[in-house]
Amino acid sequence: MTTQILIADDQGLLRAGLRALLSNEPDLNVIGEAENGATVLKLARELSPEVILLDISMPELDGIEATKRLKDILPDAKVLIITVHEDESLLQEAIRAGAAGYIVKRAVESELIDAIRAVRRGDMYIHPTMTRAFLKDFSTTGRAPSVVEPPVKKMLDQPVEDLTPRELDVLRLIAKGCTNRQMAEELTISVRTVEGHRANLMGKLNLQGRVELVRYAREHNLVE
Repeated sequence: MTTQILIADDQGLLRAGLRALLSNEPDLNVIGEAENGATVLKLARELSPEVILLDISMPELDGIEATKRLKDILPDAKVLIITVHEDESLLQEAIRAGAAGYIVKRAVESELIDAIRAVRRGDMYIHPTMTRAFLKDFSTTGRAPSVVEPPVKKMLDQPVEDLTPRELDVLRLIAKGCTNRQMAEELTISVRTVEGHRANLMGKLNLQGRVELVRYAREHNLVE
């Protein structure tokens, strides 16, 4: 199944680069480009994309406000924020606004592809550097940020003993902030196998996305 993507960034060269990158992936299809926040809303109505790559620093309408309006226009569309800002407060604003992911522009190409596929299948994707910011907040306050905090009891009720040794390996690497590709290289397995283990983890533990898995690992002292 091909994912229909709308790119929204005020820099034409970046849009062209993203289109060229995604054109190499048979399951990803760019159906439109927007140079400002007003245009992305217009194209979202016309094209009904499934994933929207959205810069925060957009003219006419910034990415945070655009995300809020996009969720009203297309509730099922996944907004993936792509930005130069490695700022935890902006990350939290984006998640509150309804974004399904947050990735920084210095990320390698493979990370962006992983992020798009993750949000498309319903996961939340947060770039590893920003995940570590969440972990820092958790270690100092004892609480994960409220915007993505799942109920603690739900996680504590799921026994670690139900996990296989390989699932535990993947969980520990997720907690360290590794991408799917980095985990595959570390464990000498394919990216698809990593994705399978991650899906099994979320199914067994009744969790959704990277942030909940990271917190589960913290709660169960699985982080080295």
